[in-house]
Amino acid sequence: MTGMRMPTTADLMSMWNASGLKEKLIFTFLMLVAFRFGIHLPVFGINNEIFARIASGNNILGFLDLFTGGALGKVSIFALGIGPFITSSIIMQLMAVIIPALEKLQKEDGEAGRRKLSQYTRIFTVVLAVFQSIIFMAYLSHLPGAINSGLNHTMFYISSIITLTAGSVLVMWMSELITEKGIGNGGSLIIFVGIISGIPLYSARTAQMVSNDTALMWGLVLLLAIFFVTMVFIVIMQEAIRKVIIVNPKRQVGNKVYGGVNTFIPFKLNPGGVMPIIFAVAILLFPSTVLSLVGQAHLSGHAETIVMFLNKIFSPSGITYYVIYFLMIVALTFFYASIMPNMQPKEIADNLKKYGSSIPGIKPGRPTAEALDKILTKTTFIGALALGLIALVPAFASYITKITTLQGIGATSLIIMVGVALDLINQVRTHLLARNYETFLKE
Repeated sequence: MTGMRMPTTADLMSMWNASGLKEKLIFTFLMLVAFRFGIHLPVFGINNEIFARIASGNNILGFLDLFTGGALGKVSIFALGIGPFITSSIIMQLMAVIIPALEKLQKEDGEAGRRKLSQYTRIFTVVLAVFQSIIFMAYLSHLPGAINSGLNHTMFYISSIITLTAGSVLVMWMSELITEKGIGNGGSLIIFVGIISGIPLYSARTAQMVSNDTALMWGLVLLLAIFFVTMVFIVIMQEAIRKVIIVNPKRQVGNKVYGGVNTFIPFKLNPGGVMPIIFAVAILLFPSTVLSLVGQAHLSGHAETIVMFLNKIFSPSGITYYVIYFLMIVALTFFYASIMPNMQPKEIADNLKKYGSSIPGIKPGRPTAEALDKILTKTTFIGALALGLIALVPAFASYITKITTLQGIGATSLIIMVGVALDLINQVRTHLLARNYETFLKE
């Protein structure tokens, strides 16, 4: 072929500067730096060393601390992290399916409706943040020495609740700014950075564990190999698509014939990306956190037995937790696929009929919608099972190799890290491609 050449470094630099991507990446970086800075600002009047020791030995609190980037263990102003906003988003999306008025805002009222729904999500985030702050402060009040003496307890609790709530709202605001003005996926990136920041600590603990017991060396090698293979499968699953062939009609305009070329509709095997994982963790950690905090109260009799039983079920170290975790990932993958605009069989079938396109061997209209529904159900089912099983593999590997220091990263965080990294690469690629086309059209 003639007239084609590979892009040079100068071409790539020119596209980089013209696209505005540099400004987006710098803005995203500065927002993440501000988030990391806030993690190291402690709430006044709390001895965070006492809570940090408890969090390091508690599976639930340690898991929460991982997702807040260490903010919970430090009892910083960002101790609640992005959790309240993620939980609020989940609840509002579920409510949009159940409540017709919210569904109308999401689907029929366009951008104005979605902005109003986003506002409801923000308001509910504040409510959740206040609730979690109250429970967290109640938990700290039961820890001897956690709260400095000589403080006015009433004013201290009120100011601490306000501080923690404001910190959570500030993290929400940062994530939305990254989504709107940065590279996108602000909430996922904040969780990603939080997980990445915990890797040195997990690595140091693992190195110390292996140095104390050299018999675990081969177990560590096997565990890392399983992690690597898991990452490969995550990449394959994230990029896999099911192509549905579409036959387009020919149109004659003057002496020229247009169309008639077969295209395809790409349906992703995992349409939700990392969101089903994040949603499942957020939902499961909420009762775990409440039960852990309630367990600090002076309970007795049947109440204590019930709390201990439920705490065991929702503990990240138990088998029951992973069974519920797997089922929730499968269910949330289907839920996320059902609310995505580009995965609605009826709407796709109507659009195909409108433009005269069709699937080979299937009549337009309702038969096409039914065929697409079957394809999407099978594809989503395979993707949901794969996502659920991959989420369980690293945790199982940690169990058989006896290397438990990396279990927090392996079970959930690995998928989130790889998934967010792939989404980030795709965002950059899409942005460059779109701006490159815009420049081409202007020329």
